[in-house]
Amino acid sequence: MSARRPAIVVHDRAQAEGALRAAAAAGVPVTLWSAPGAAAYAGLAFIGAVFEQAADAVPEAEHDVVVDCEASAVLAHEALGRGFAAVAFTGRGRVRETLRAIAEAEGARLVTTRPGRAALDLAHSEAPERECAAYLVKRRPASR
Repeated sequence: MSARRPAIVVHDRAQAEGALRAAAAAGVPVTLWSAPGAAAYAGLAFIGAVFEQAADAVPEAEHDVVVDCEASAVLAHEALGRGFAAVAFTGRGRVRETLRAIAEAEGARLVTTRPGRAALDLAHSEAPERECAAYLVKRRPASR
């Protein structure tokens, strides 16, 4: 996962697919994030299905995924066990270090920060593909 990839927070499958269609059209790799705390209210199986089905619908889009578990060590551990390659966990201390070691042993990554204000959050989007396309034009790296 690259920290330089544009981050897009998605809340459902239609948004994930719209983001991936826009990314594929722009030729820009992106990082899709589940909504903050989505692991707690939507469940990891649902989130996994959303990301998997979106990827299947738009296989040409280069992307990675981060599932947001907020400060729930139990959900973060379960997400790692389910095979998520990147898990966001905002907890601190020994628990975070233990989860980081588990992630590394699983070939995954523990992400301890949220994507920030530069991310596009599609929470209230009525046209996710169009909004993502406009966002990606602004976020496209300059040619060298």
